[in-house]
Parts: sequence; C-alpha cells; structure tokens
Amino acid sequence: MVIYPVAFALNMSKIYKHQEVFTLESGRSISNLHLAYSTSGTLNESKNNVVWIFHALTGNDKPREWWPGLVGEGCLLNPDDYYIICVNTPGSCYGSINPLDINNETGEPYYHDFPLFTTRDMIKAYQLLKKELGIDKIKIGVGGSMGGQQLLEWAIDEPDTFEYIIPIATNAKHSSWGIAFNASQRMCIEHDVTWKEKHPEAGIEGMKTARSIALISYRNHDTYNEMQQGFTSETKHLPIDKQVFKVETYQKYQGEKLAKRFNAFSYYFLSRGMDCHNVGRNRESAEAALQTIKAKTLVIGISSDILFPIHEQQFIAKHIPNAKCVIIESLYGHDGFLLEFAQIEKEIQSFLNSN
Repeated sequence: MVIYPVAFALNMSKIYKHQEVFTLESGRSISNLHLAYSTSGTLNESKNNVVWIFHALTGNDKPREWWPGLVGEGCLLNPDDYYIICVNTPGSCYGSINPLDINNETGEPYYHDFPLFTTRDMIKAYQLLKKELGIDKIKIGVGGSMGGQQLLEWAIDEPDTFEYIIPIATNAKHSSWGIAFNASQRMCIEHDVTWKEKHPEAGIEGMKTARSIALISYRNHDTYNEMQQGFTSETKHLPIDKQVFKVETYQKYQGEKLAKRFNAFSYYFLSRGMDCHNVGRNRESAEAALQTIKAKTLVIGISSDILFPIHEQQFIAKHIPNAKCVIIESLYGHDGFLLEFAQIEKEIQSFLNSN
C-alpha cells in the first residue's frame, strides 16, 4: 500500500494509491485511482471493531466535521471503542481522484472528460482499500443519502463483510424525482457561460444556482416557512420595491457557501453517479438484490424528507431479511439525517443493544 499524507481543513487525510488499472462499470479504465481517507481509533487485535462511515454528496472523509453528534469522543461512534474509517468519494474534491486530477493518457486535467463513477464503482474502489488495510470484516457500516446508497451496494456485493448496516434517508434505486432535481442542477451548471472552459473555476456561478435548487429538496415547505419568513432586517422598513425576502438571501448564501469549498466539476459528476444508483442493475431485481444482504439491518427514514421519502426506506427494509425500519420525526426534511443526532443515536444504540 502507498500512503501519502495530505492536509485538508484542520485534519490530515491519508492517500491510498492503487497500483493497477481500475475498470469502471462504463468500461472505461483509469491508471491513477487514489482515495483520500481518514481513520480514528485503534484496530483491535481481533480486527472486529471496524466502523465504516459513508459521506453524502458534498461531504468529506472527516465525519467529526459533519456528524459531530454521532462521531467522536463521548459519542455513539467513539474512537475509544471503534476503528473508524471514512473515505472521500471518488469524484469529490477532497483528495480522492476527481475531475481536476491529471489524466495520465493526455497529461492534462480530466475536467469534462472525467469518467463516471457509479455508486457500485465507488464501493469497488473501497474494497481495494479494505484489503490493503488488512480488514476482513466490518462491524458497522453507516451512511446517509448517497452514503447510504454506497453502503447498500457494498452489503449486496459482499454479503459477509458487514455485521450491521445502518442506511439512513436513502434508497435502493434513485428515483426519477431525485434525478429530476439533479438534472435541473446540472442544467444550471451547463448554462453557465464558463462551463465549457477548462479551468478549475468553470461553471462555479451555475453551481451556486444549482445548490439553491438542491436546498429546496433537502428541506421542505414547513422548514422554510418556520425559519425563513419575512424580509431581511436591513430592508423590512424600506418601500416594498426595495425589500428583500430572508429566504432569497438564504438561497444565495447557501450557493456562495458551497462555492468556497467545492467545484462545479465534482458536483456535476457526483450527481450523475447518484442518478445511476440502482442495486438491481444487471441483477435479477432490486428486491432480489436486497434479499441477499446478510447484515443485521436498521433502516432509518426522516418523516419530512421529500427527496428520499419514507416509502423508499420501507421498501429497503421490506426486502432485506429481518431488517428493522424506524422513522424519525423532524422539521428539517432530508437534512434531518445530518441534524437529528440525538434521535439517530438513540435508535442505533437501541438496535445494537437488541442484537
């Protein structure tokens, strides 16, 4: 295994470089597969305390940053008890292979020619890292949204790997509704006049607009009405034609916030990877694929999630043998899987204690 340390945010990621050609579902091959990942805790002598965390679309391999209520000292997933691994998804811009990397065939960055990584391709890459780390079994796999999609793919592809899996706010096949949101976001990027250019900032203004569309799907009617009512404090005393709605500034803020840490190329290709998620592809069916999972399974849904509605989690649980499904009440829609730490921890702890 070749590992190179590289700094991201306040922590250090490790870099695994695969030394052989990696072939994707599309048939394309790459010779420079590399994965940024982080570990915390210590692998015990029996190697039976591994927790593998899967991040969502624009996340990174530092779950303490985006899941602080679940991961870290004093939390459910405590590095004092577990050896915790999280890998940055291929295509993302936090250290794993991505569109800004050099294409060995051309000597230039991939940019628009970056190959599609499906969720199945992603877990095939993780399996290589697992082998290099000398890990045979994973005690707990947990992930939400696109992370949950990857977790399901892996639990199907290697049924004996996981003891427990906890897919949260996710699905077995990405819905036409979800694809429509992603396609509309990519259209925003495509209509940015800079998108066809080959430089790292290409499409960034389009991505800001795309993010504002995404936020609508991540929250819902009630979330916005509860938290973004009325005009901004700076303009509410002005004439009506000068007033600015709070929700308008919120949408713009979210786009600007993402643009400071992400790029349009990664956003574009990761959303395409999510759209291709279908555990039934080239298998008998999604139902039959789910039935091959051997791990003890807790599926968690969010009551107000309009992007991954609860019937999708109920479908997963229905077809995984002996799976349990719980629905968490939340105002926050799909984003509830990142925010409802206490409820999620309670459900997972209860599940682990009862098995």
